[in-house]
Amino acid sequence: MKTSDKCTVMLVDDHVILRDALAATLNNTNKFRVIGTLSNGLELMEKLELGQIPDVIVLDLNMPKMNGYEVANVLHEKYPSIKTLVLTMYDSEIALVRLLQIGIKGFLKKDVHPHELQSALNVIADDGFYYSSNTTGKLANFFQKSRDSAALVDRVMLSPKELEFLELASTEMTYKEIADKMKLTPRAVDCCRDNLFSKLEIKSRVGLVLYAVKHGIVRL
Repeated sequence: MKTSDKCTVMLVDDHVILRDALAATLNNTNKFRVIGTLSNGLELMEKLELGQIPDVIVLDLNMPKMNGYEVANVLHEKYPSIKTLVLTMYDSEIALVRLLQIGIKGFLKKDVHPHELQSALNVIADDGFYYSSNTTGKLANFFQKSRDSAALVDRVMLSPKELEFLELASTEMTYKEIADKMKLTPRAVDCCRDNLFSKLEIKSRVGLVLYAVKHGIVRL
């Protein structure tokens, strides 16, 4: 296969060693060619806006400046032709459901064998979906927890504003500082916090932080 016929890939991950190792592995195949290795979502957006559009993006969830969830939403809305594979340390049921709903084509944990990563990319590049047996089991378990699956999904899905609040609440900022950062009134921030307490069945700010870490929204 000619180089020009290869499936082009961009890697977006703030772990340089992992990113470079993946690039070397994929560039040694007959099917893939890495055209960009980026450390966060903002760098990716800059490349895309310049017209550098890959066939597939391999995306980490937890990154500085613009996380994988935010990136996936933008890709879904503005670049639907790009296929996205999430490669991350986090595999909670809630993270998986959120990714499915925003059009992610595949999901793998970072401890996956390189051969499985190549298999996943092959499937996704050919317009398919790739979820490991472990991932499928987690999704099945999630929906079996409730007779009303739709209501359960609605409960755990978070809005962009709620995600932003969770990220900021996981820092040392006071609620007043969070309000200033989000350009909201202190009362609006209190309402956002209380709504999350109710929605996620959590009773404290510490609980919110633990939730954010568990589901890959922030990394401490």
